[in-house]
Amino acid sequence: MKICSLADSEDQRVAELIHRSLVDWYGKNLGQGARFGDRSEPFLLFPRVYRELDPGEALGAFGGDGELLGVCFVHPRPTHVSVGIVATAPAAAGRGVARSLLAPVLERAAREGKPVRLVSSLFSLDSYSLYTRMGFRPGAIYQDLQFEVPQGGLAVPVPESAKRVRLAGVDDARRIAVFEQGLRGILREKDWVFFLTDRVLGWRVWIVEDPSGALSGVLVSGEHPDWGMLGPGCARDPESAAALVWRALDGRRGRSSVLLAPARETDLVRRFYGWGGRNIELHVAQVLGTEFPEAGLGFPTFLPESA
Repeated sequence: MKICSLADSEDQRVAELIHRSLVDWYGKNLGQGARFGDRSEPFLLFPRVYRELDPGEALGAFGGDGELLGVCFVHPRPTHVSVGIVATAPAAAGRGVARSLLAPVLERAAREGKPVRLVSSLFSLDSYSLYTRMGFRPGAIYQDLQFEVPQGGLAVPVPESAKRVRLAGVDDARRIAVFEQGLRGILREKDWVFFLTDRVLGWRVWIVEDPSGALSGVLVSGEHPDWGMLGPGCARDPESAAALVWRALDGRRGRSSVLLAPARETDLVRRFYGWGGRNIELHVAQVLGTEFPEAGLGFPTFLPESA
């Protein structure tokens, strides 16, 4: 097995592998393979976005015949290294592909003295076991909430703080990055610049300010027709979080949206239930190495998973 950087020419094979891996696992274990559709084309977003954000950081595992056995997306940041999607071809299951892909990532992080962070599904005990065997420690649990927003918008009271939500501009990138570092301990200014300038997914970056004008939350929404997730984001308090989520959902009328909400924020989660949110999965944050003291609320996502 050979581990090396993925070339641009591999995009189609990468998309097909990710799609095939998800359909196979969710189909066999949960009977939900159809959840990911019957086309791999939407999954081309992953290698394309990752290459634009972190060129040269995507890894592939190749067999002796050149077959693509697995992929792993890596996001090095000043404060940490984040691991994104790790997918293995169904035919290569049990051959140690994921562990082989992660080994150079963990070695690099150790050399640089940085923790490794990721968010993994709690539905897959195989991946959970893999990470914990490698020394990762589980932390915050997130509920994957799916919302179906009617064309007329959500029939719920508008959060009071929603009037202080606005779209961010490029000049806000540094301010957002510093705010997030103060709450979550991670610094990823390049991500915020990317969200505010990239046109691949037509990102919207919503921010909310308190009455004094200080930043109290941020949330990203991708507008591409093949992408329906909210995040990443963070907020100082539940009311700011609710205002951001309401505004982002209101901007996606007539569409399905998914948000990873921190399970410990029970009152906020119940509020989201009242907005029509329903649980479709659970995820858990995991860390190898130093854990940062965290405050406020975090909302991870899967494109990119640089938190």
